[in-house]
Amino acid sequence: MRKSRVIQLIVLIAIIGLVGLGYTHRDRTSASESITAVGSTALQPLVEAAGEQYSSNHTGVFINVQGGGSGTGLSQIQAGAVAIGNSDIFAEEQSGITASKLIDHRVAVVGIAPIVNKKAGITNLTQQQLIQIFTGKVTNWREVGGRNLPITLINRAQGSGTRKTFERYALKGNQSVDSQEQDSSGLARSIVASTPGAISYVAFSYLDNSVQTVNVDGIRPTEKNVRNNRWYIWSYEHLYTGKHPNQLTKKFIDYILSTAVQQKLVKQLGYISVHDMQVQRNAAGKVSVMK
Repeated sequence: MRKSRVIQLIVLIAIIGLVGLGYTHRDRTSASESITAVGSTALQPLVEAAGEQYSSNHTGVFINVQGGGSGTGLSQIQAGAVAIGNSDIFAEEQSGITASKLIDHRVAVVGIAPIVNKKAGITNLTQQQLIQIFTGKVTNWREVGGRNLPITLINRAQGSGTRKTFERYALKGNQSVDSQEQDSSGLARSIVASTPGAISYVAFSYLDNSVQTVNVDGIRPTEKNVRNNRWYIWSYEHLYTGKHPNQLTKKFIDYILSTAVQQKLVKQLGYISVHDMQVQRNAAGKVSVMK
């Protein structure tokens, strides 16, 4: 009798175990789908907002967006560690990246503008003055028509696509002198806003009233001036994938490129739709008129 009860108990435990396995299996197969996008902080606000909208319209789908800079995004997608690598620069511009192994999806254009603390007394600089400031040849704002305040440089980190774009086009290829570096555009802006004499540069999507936006050679950093290349400090916003992205990744990128997102969300967040550009620029920096 006792032996029979033991056998019954063993069978019951086995049944419970199988039910548990079945439950676990069902939970796993019905689990939420997700993809991770990593990289450019200039592109991060757009991908985050689009991800939230996409998730709200597709129950069970989650888009995980992280910063880290364009260099991180490109290295992570090349390593196959993420679904999407967000970048402000062409893969060809980043050392150690084999562009031919990746697919480039240009989803927006972003203008980049110099910003200064409001106490600097500056609203316009020539490109030459900008170069002199970032290369350390000018160290006080009074040297370029501002107030008697020492200049404090706030740079983005070396892996930043925003920094690469700024040095390539605003500084004519000159590299900035060593200075304080920040990992995100938002933090760079916050430090400029709270530090008298500070200067940095951020994407248009980060411009606000806490800092003074600076014209260059009398040209204002506006969407209109980016579209025709009068304001030449701009870059494409790239979503890089591997050669064979999964279906969810493809659908999400198609969603960002859709007319609804390009004409509404992209513009609301301070980006420029790729469809509105009057010029195009390749990885070598050559600009041509759109046909």
